[in-house]
Amino acid sequence: MKKIFLIFGVVTALASCKTTTHVKTSNKVRVQPDLDNTAWSLIGDGQRRIPTLHIKGKKINGNTGCNNYFGTITTEASSGAFSVGKIGSTKMACPNPDAEQNFLSLLQKTNKYVINGDNLELYQAETLLLKFHVAESSHIVK
Repeated sequence: MKKIFLIFGVVTALASCKTTTHVKTSNKVRVQPDLDNTAWSLIGDGQRRIPTLHIKGKKINGNTGCNNYFGTITTEASSGAFSVGKIGSTKMACPNPDAEQNFLSLLQKTNKYVINGDNLELYQAETLLLKFHVAESSHIVK
């Protein structure tokens, strides 16, 4: 009888000693180069005139493939944060206004940037929205 109680006690004690393993994933953010005074051209766009992005201080401007645009930007190299404020643009008649509006919409949805070689990748969370290549006149300090 003592053996039964002893075995029951040991089994109960072992069952109550639940161990939990916590796996901590690393969300290390790679520090990105500063985007001030840089110029970029969109990659993979089939339009005749390639959309561009120029960043100087807290201001952006460029071309959508038809119209010129301008606005404000906030970036943070330590976290890769990227935020575009309101954007204005010229209003010329364009052969593909939907592509132009899509480009501006994606630019405003961006919340993160990554410099990958000579490319600027703009993301919304983990989704790649736009990919640019450094313009010849621009210099990126890596």
